[in-house]
Amino acid sequence: MAIDRDTTFTWYGHSCIEVRTPGGKTVIIDPWFSNPTSPKSADRVDACDVLITTHGHFDHFGDALLVASRTRPAWPVIHELSLWLGRNYSGKDDVVGMNKGGTVDARGIKVTFVHADHSSGDIYGSAEVPLYLGEPVGVVVELENGFRFYHAGDTALFSDLRLVRELYEPEVAMLPIGGHFTMGPREAAMAVEWLGVRHVFPLHYGTFPILAGTPDELRRELASRGVEAEVHSPEPGGSVS
Repeated sequence: MAIDRDTTFTWYGHSCIEVRTPGGKTVIIDPWFSNPTSPKSADRVDACDVLITTHGHFDHFGDALLVASRTRPAWPVIHELSLWLGRNYSGKDDVVGMNKGGTVDARGIKVTFVHADHSSGDIYGSAEVPLYLGEPVGVVVELENGFRFYHAGDTALFSDLRLVRELYEPEVAMLPIGGHFTMGPREAAMAVEWLGVRHVFPLHYGTFPILAGTPDELRRELASRGVEAEVHSPEPGGSVS
């Protein structure tokens, strides 16, 4: 089943998604292109109009500075990360600090941060303790034609996903399914039911053996709940429109 909203989603493994919008813009979310399954490296990213990072763990934020330095996107980020970028990123004028519940217009793309049940921060450089980069978030993105999708970042299952449905009505959800650090297929199936979406992209699986959840497991869990939703699981570098 095609999504058919003049939008192309390309998955580069783990949680890294590139979105080509109806207006010809490129949105990149969680740009860890150096993950072991990605066919594309961060130094080959030549277009990014809007960059979104859901939290400060290396497997979501790790290549963000390289991508941003090459492409100079609008970059909506959680408040604490905006403070850090103000001192460590030369394109700080394009950074928009915000927080959960807020919406910003980033070059014609509406970006809303919502809750994620996870942690944030990581060891960078020679630091002895983790660098805290603000609360983790999920994100609802509204494109030029009104099409909305939800990228959960990393999260456990939490009941306020029902509010994401009620408030924002996304048509597509991108959800972690690997387990261990995030929800697995069983929890993700319940999330799909609560969100009411007809299309889902599984994320954060298969990168390492410990992330053992699979798209087929998600399909079985959806079927057991009687939920009709298309699970899109292209190979890394593959696209869905």
